[in-house]
Amino acid sequence: MIAAAAAGYDWIDLEADRDLTREVLDRIAPHRRVVSWHGPAQTLDGLRTRFEHMATVEASLYKLIPAATRSGDELVPLILLHGLGRDDVVAFASGSVGMWSRLLAPRLGAAVVYGATGFGPPAAPGQPTIEALCRDYGLPALDPVERLYGVVGNPVAHSLSPRLHNGGYRALGVPALYLPFHASSFGDFWLAVAESSALPSFGYPLLGLSVTAPFKDAALAVAAGSSPLAKLIGAANTLVFDAAARGHQHGWSAEATDPQGVLGPLLARGVAIEEETALVVGAGGAGRSAVVALRQAGARVTLANRGAERGQQVADELQVEFVPLAELDPSRYAIVVHATPLGRSSPGRSSSTPAELPLDPDALASGSVVVDLVYGTVPTALVARARSRGLVAIDGREVLLYQALAQFRSMTGEELPLALGRELLALAC
Repeated sequence: MIAAAAAGYDWIDLEADRDLTREVLDRIAPHRRVVSWHGPAQTLDGLRTRFEHMATVEASLYKLIPAATRSGDELVPLILLHGLGRDDVVAFASGSVGMWSRLLAPRLGAAVVYGATGFGPPAAPGQPTIEALCRDYGLPALDPVERLYGVVGNPVAHSLSPRLHNGGYRALGVPALYLPFHASSFGDFWLAVAESSALPSFGYPLLGLSVTAPFKDAALAVAAGSSPLAKLIGAANTLVFDAAARGHQHGWSAEATDPQGVLGPLLARGVAIEEETALVVGAGGAGRSAVVALRQAGARVTLANRGAERGQQVADELQVEFVPLAELDPSRYAIVVHATPLGRSSPGRSSSTPAELPLDPDALASGSVVVDLVYGTVPTALVARARSRGLVAIDGREVLLYQALAQFRSMTGEELPLALGRELLALAC
């Protein structure tokens, strides 16, 4: 079938384990062949052996795509690619864990990047759309890159941080690339990727990370040093590598910029905070950051959480009132911050589905202000419902922007213009 169809196409993709028969090869000229292999995660020796076998068949391009199921798997094809130093090999890892390897591969010699059209599901797991490759990562141009940054979490495919940071790099001429690191285990990612010698050996050291759920506690634990604010919160959303940290000892420093994400949009709108009643829903790292931010700004803060034992523990540590979620009356509060993962909107799902939320938007007090730390491709259920009632509702994209301003500064030493950030995140000016 492949041989019969070959006449209608410029390149013919041949699976190395199936299609390299004499009948097929005789009917497809070498300059039209793409010899491919897709399979499970491999050792470097195993992947090199596969390439050597494939290279016995003359072709225009050789493609090796092992799956990545845990952090470190995705480095193997990149190490192979870098070591080969050829311009006729494409190697990266598939899957959510391997997604970032697709973005670094062109800088290690890969001549082709694969993207989904956006019409229907992607052709392979972890494959970004062509629109995202161009908009969020600047392809097909390969601007100068001297260092890497990124966001680590589970999940991160929805994250707008690459669009924001990479857009800032391009506008300001910062020679950097910001990547999405999906990890099942922060410990595995830290040992296999962040502390690996592989990225520096490529000439692209990893020097900074934005950290999102559920890894903010772990981020604080791995840092050689941390800010007083991060220590107070007990979590960090920013890690920056500092060669001068602790004298001559190399190390990572931890910071918490999530509080600025909550306070920045409120202050920009002139919202009164001091002595106002404020509710934070969620006792994770983002919720704790919101509690600390509002408390330091003078608000009378209450923490609500579905798990009563956990919520009471965090409330006691941060010296605020606690109320179990089942007993919550949202109408008592002038400022409400939603800091759970619930309610993220996506195409095909309604933005006004009450079941997605840990509180009823219709129960909010008239004149209250809502801050949703969650964001999606359309306004979240909470934001949409609050705005339909005429309330001030701050979208999670704006929260992302304000916390990213400090991250951008600490990672690059440059200031990300607020107006540029709003434009990149499609926020009204």
